[in-house]
Amino acid sequence: MTNISLTTSRTPRRIRASLRMLALCATVVLAAACAHRPVPGNAMPFDQAVNQAVDDLMVQTQKLPAFLAKVESSLKQSRIVIDPLLEGASGQQTEVTRVAEQRIVQRMQAQFKQFTVTPFNATEIGNAQYVLNGTLVRDKDASGGPYRLNLALTEIKSGVVIAQSVARISDASLDTRPTAFFRDSPVNGKDRGVEGYIRTAETQPGQAADALYLERLPTSTVLQEATAAYEAGRMSEALSRYEAASKRPDGQQLRIYSGLYLTQSQLGRTADAEKTFGTIARLGLETNNLSVKFLFKPGSTDFLADPKISAAYPMWLRQIARQAAQIDSCVVVTGHTSRTGSEAVNERLSLQRAASVKSRLVTEAPPLSKKLREAGMGFRENIVGTGADDASDALDRRVEFKVVGCET
Repeated sequence: MTNISLTTSRTPRRIRASLRMLALCATVVLAAACAHRPVPGNAMPFDQAVNQAVDDLMVQTQKLPAFLAKVESSLKQSRIVIDPLLEGASGQQTEVTRVAEQRIVQRMQAQFKQFTVTPFNATEIGNAQYVLNGTLVRDKDASGGPYRLNLALTEIKSGVVIAQSVARISDASLDTRPTAFFRDSPVNGKDRGVEGYIRTAETQPGQAADALYLERLPTSTVLQEATAAYEAGRMSEALSRYEAASKRPDGQQLRIYSGLYLTQSQLGRTADAEKTFGTIARLGLETNNLSVKFLFKPGSTDFLADPKISAAYPMWLRQIARQAAQIDSCVVVTGHTSRTGSEAVNERLSLQRAASVKSRLVTEAPPLSKKLREAGMGFRENIVGTGADDASDALDRRVEFKVVGCET
């Protein structure tokens, strides 16, 4: 709908109340019309699919009674911020989600001029009526298309998703490499807030968006500004913004501390970077969500020899050991592999890698010998699943640390 906020400071109070009620009714009508829309079955090329998803989303907003549309036409344009699209399985921004976002902006500016599309930053989030978010998902239903694009438009004030669209993409290969920040991050930052973002992108019209996702929007804009500075090479600016994000009430997020760690490392602030990684390890263990991108030589339990990749690993292990030693529970160290080779070989290799990491942790903190367990998942819990064995599927070769009760 083109503008749920229908009042101005000059509108009499009773009329303002009536308009708000009419807007609410319109939302309910729209929800009833769209709640059971079937997912499109015909896949189409990437550009066409993005355009269709945008058009479907925007058309839904225009299904209002004519008199409401007339009232709205006299008011200011509705403002939409676009929260950068994510890859649905990993929660990362990728090269193709970035291209999709650019095309969404172009389509909206060209075809739907009743909306003003503004950057996702700390200033604009306070002025916008709506937030648009979306995910690109590798579709399990091969008959529908290799990928699926989900878009949702949420009214920020009410927290209600007012439109949601889906389009299937026929392209068999898209550039799913993570963008620089996500490629460089030492851990998987997919936390409860990111999961809320992903759920919101798939929420039907008339339903509530994820509450935590909406609550974190102001901090997410600061995080996005910091990440943009990092990827542009403006490390001092990025550090300042990551620090600002970390000091906010909801700043205890893995992505924020990953950004702090990366910028401190880039600026040569080694002691600060180690302290920050300790915070990452503590936060990950506290939330049972510590997934570290330790990368090994192919078929081996030895870390990659490239110092640009593995030079920090001894410090990571030291901090993980220190944080694990401070908790009363036990920790399961789980190895994962990419989808290359046989299942049996990968099961065995992932277990061997977990045992190797466990041994290194015990060397750092001997009391952990009684608290650590190892497990191997092979490629059964792949996140990306391409078997590319490069930066695009590094998450599939992760080592996870899960807090569990100790056996008596």
